[in-house]
Parts: sequence; C-alpha cells; structure tokens
Amino acid sequence: MRSIVTVRGGETANIGGNVAIDVLIAEDEPSILESLDFILRRAGWNIESVTDGEAVLDRIRRAPPRVLVLDVMLPKRSGFDVLKQLRSEAQTRDLPVLILTAKGQQQDRRIAEELGADGFVTKPYSNAEVVGAVRQLLGEHDGAA
Repeated sequence: MRSIVTVRGGETANIGGNVAIDVLIAEDEPSILESLDFILRRAGWNIESVTDGEAVLDRIRRAPPRVLVLDVMLPKRSGFDVLKQLRSEAQTRDLPVLILTAKGQQQDRRIAEELGADGFVTKPYSNAEVVGAVRQLLGEHDGAA
C-alpha cells in the first residue's frame, strides 16, 4: 500500500497498511481520474488510484479495496488482462470490478462479462451513473452520500 492516500474530504493520511480503501481507481487519463476521484470522494468513500495495469495488480495483492473501478485501456496491462488475472486468483476472485471503457462497443461489454466483470460503464458517463454503480457493488443503497 502506498504511504500517502487521499481520504474522505480530500485530506491525505499516512497509513500503515491496515486502513481499508473503499475504491481503487485504475485510470491513466488525468482528467478522467481527477473527475472519478472527486465524485467518489464526494460520495463518501476512501479512494486510491493507480495509472497502469501492473500497478493495479501490485496494489490489490498488497491490500484489496472493496471495489475496483477499472479502465479497459491501460498502459503495461489492459484492464481485460488485469480482470482475467484477478479472476484466476483465489484471493481476488470475488473482488467487485466495475469496467470503464470509452469504446462502448458490445464486444467490450461481452468480453468484460465473460471475464467476470460485475458492472460496466461507458465513457462519457454521468456522475450519478458511476456513483450508483459503485454503490450497488458495495451493497449500499440510497443512503446518505
């Protein structure tokens, strides 16, 4: 786990490895990452982010988040490759994964579903759509955000 993490309210905290992260965002486009970080923090969750496929696997192996928001197009390893790897390992097989893609093609959705994605959001997305999808994967309902 990284030593500095952005937590609820935007403050940063040094962590020793035992603070649970609600949502790990895997996105390499800075403006999209910033937007996702903002809307998910505003909804009340602890957020951490990575910008390539290898970093996703490294971070999750050290301490899994409650949900992974995973872009398909990532450097080093695609989101599909990451998802396939996560589903092949016992400790990450049940990790809820929300796939993000700019493509929006039926083929991407089909591949994501076949690999075991739990949700799928196409860019451009609405803030409410992403928050709702994460809330559903966390098993939360229309509670205070």
